Amino acid sequence: MLDQLLPVLVLSAVVIGFVVVSLTLTFVLGPKRTPTASKQLPYECGIPGIENRNSRFSVKFYLTAILFILFDIEVIFLYPWALIYKDALQFGSFIFIEMVLFVAVLTYGLFYVWKAHALDWD
Repeated sequence: MLDQLLPVLVLSAVVIGFVVVSLTLTFVLGPKRTPTASKQLPYECGIPGIENRNSRFSVKFYLTAILFILFDIEVIFLYPWALIYKDALQFGSFIFIEMVLFVAVLTYGLFYVWKAHALDWD
Protein backbone atom coordinates (compact mmCIF):
# COMPACT_ATOMS: atom_id res chain seq x y z
CA MET A 1 0.00 0.00 0.00
CA LEU A 2 2.78 2.41 0.89
CA ASP A 3 4.62 1.74 -2.37
CA GLN A 4 1.48 2.84 -4.27
CA LEU A 5 1.01 5.94 -2.16
CA LEU A 6 4.67 6.99 -2.06
CA PRO A 7 4.81 8.52 -5.59
CA VAL A 8 1.72 10.61 -4.85
CA LEU A 9 3.22 11.86 -1.58
CA VAL A 10 6.55 12.66 -3.23
CA LEU A 11 4.85 14.53 -6.06
CA SER A 12 2.69 16.45 -3.57
CA ALA A 13 5.78 17.42 -1.56
CA VAL A 14 7.58 18.57 -4.73
CA VAL A 15 4.58 20.66 -5.83
CA ILE A 16 4.12 22.27 -2.40
CA GLY A 17 7.87 22.94 -2.19
CA PHE A 18 7.90 24.52 -5.64
CA VAL A 19 4.96 26.78 -4.75
CA VAL A 20 6.55 27.88 -1.48
CA VAL A 21 9.93 28.56 -3.09
CA SER A 22 8.36 30.44 -6.03
CA LEU A 23 6.24 32.67 -3.82
CA THR A 24 9.13 33.34 -1.44
CA LEU A 25 11.53 34.27 -4.25
CA THR A 26 8.90 36.49 -5.88
CA PHE A 27 8.30 38.32 -2.62
CA VAL A 28 12.00 38.72 -1.80
CA LEU A 29 13.45 39.44 -5.25
CA GLY A 30 10.44 41.10 -6.90
CA PRO A 31 10.23 44.85 -7.55
CA LYS A 32 8.98 47.03 -4.73
CA ARG A 33 6.97 49.84 -6.26
CA THR A 34 4.80 52.21 -4.33
CA PRO A 35 1.41 52.86 -5.92
CA THR A 36 0.91 56.34 -7.33
CA ALA A 37 -2.37 58.20 -7.62
CA SER A 38 -2.43 57.85 -11.41
CA LYS A 39 -1.86 54.10 -11.20
CA GLN A 40 -4.78 53.71 -8.79
CA LEU A 41 -7.33 55.23 -11.18
CA PRO A 42 -9.66 52.85 -13.04
CA TYR A 43 -8.61 52.16 -16.60
CA GLU A 44 -11.24 53.04 -19.21
CA CYS A 45 -9.26 52.94 -22.46
CA GLY A 46 -7.97 56.44 -21.81
CA ILE A 47 -11.45 57.94 -21.54
CA PRO A 48 -12.77 59.06 -18.17
CA GLY A 49 -15.92 57.26 -17.08
CA ILE A 50 -19.25 59.00 -17.72
CA GLU A 51 -21.72 56.75 -15.92
CA ASN A 52 -21.80 56.26 -12.22
CA ARG A 53 -21.17 52.89 -10.63
CA ASN A 54 -24.81 52.37 -9.71
CA SER A 55 -26.13 52.35 -13.28
CA ARG A 56 -28.32 49.37 -14.06
CA PHE A 57 -28.32 47.04 -17.02
CA SER A 58 -31.44 45.74 -18.63
CA VAL A 59 -32.55 42.31 -17.48
CA LYS A 60 -32.54 41.19 -21.12
CA PHE A 61 -28.73 41.17 -21.13
CA TYR A 62 -28.68 38.72 -18.25
CA LEU A 63 -31.55 36.69 -19.67
CA THR A 64 -29.78 36.33 -22.99
CA ALA A 65 -26.57 35.24 -21.26
CA ILE A 66 -28.39 32.68 -19.12
CA LEU A 67 -30.27 31.30 -22.12
CA PHE A 68 -27.06 31.03 -24.11
CA ILE A 69 -25.35 29.12 -21.30
CA LEU A 70 -28.39 26.89 -20.80
CA PHE A 71 -28.72 25.88 -24.45
CA ASP A 72 -24.95 25.64 -24.89
CA ILE A 73 -24.59 23.21 -22.00
CA GLU A 74 -27.52 21.14 -23.21
CA VAL A 75 -26.01 20.85 -26.67
CA ILE A 76 -22.72 19.72 -25.12
CA PHE A 77 -24.60 16.67 -23.78
CA LEU A 78 -25.11 15.57 -27.39
CA TYR A 79 -21.38 14.90 -27.98
CA PRO A 80 -20.94 11.95 -25.59
CA TRP A 81 -24.18 10.47 -26.88
CA ALA A 82 -22.94 10.74 -30.45
CA LEU A 83 -19.68 9.02 -29.52
CA ILE A 84 -21.31 5.96 -27.96
CA TYR A 85 -24.37 5.76 -30.21
CA LYS A 86 -23.17 2.86 -32.42
CA ASP A 87 -21.92 0.83 -29.47
CA ALA A 88 -25.11 1.37 -27.45
CA LEU A 89 -27.42 0.26 -30.26
CA GLN A 90 -26.85 -3.35 -29.27
CA PHE A 91 -29.02 -2.72 -26.20
CA GLY A 92 -31.99 -1.66 -28.31
CA SER A 93 -33.44 1.66 -29.36
CA PHE A 94 -33.72 3.00 -25.79
CA ILE A 95 -30.76 5.36 -26.23
CA PHE A 96 -32.29 6.81 -29.39
CA ILE A 97 -35.69 7.35 -27.77
CA GLU A 98 -34.07 9.05 -24.77
CA MET A 99 -32.16 11.45 -27.01
CA VAL A 100 -35.27 12.21 -29.05
CA LEU A 101 -37.06 13.12 -25.81
CA PHE A 102 -34.09 15.23 -24.71
CA VAL A 103 -34.00 17.13 -28.01
CA ALA A 104 -37.81 17.52 -27.88
CA VAL A 105 -37.60 19.14 -24.44
CA LEU A 106 -34.77 21.35 -25.68
CA THR A 107 -36.78 22.37 -28.75
CA TYR A 108 -39.87 23.04 -26.64
CA GLY A 109 -37.78 25.28 -24.38
CA LEU A 110 -36.43 27.18 -27.36
CA PHE A 111 -39.90 27.77 -28.80
CA TYR A 112 -41.20 28.78 -25.36
CA VAL A 113 -38.46 31.39 -25.01
CA TRP A 114 -39.07 32.54 -28.57
CA LYS A 115 -42.85 32.91 -28.04
CA ALA A 116 -42.28 34.70 -24.73
CA HIS A 117 -40.22 37.30 -26.70
CA ALA A 118 -37.25 36.76 -24.39
CA LEU A 119 -34.89 36.99 -27.35
CA ASP A 120 -36.21 40.34 -28.62
CA TRP A 121 -34.15 43.46 -27.96
CA ASP A 122 -36.87 46.09 -28.24
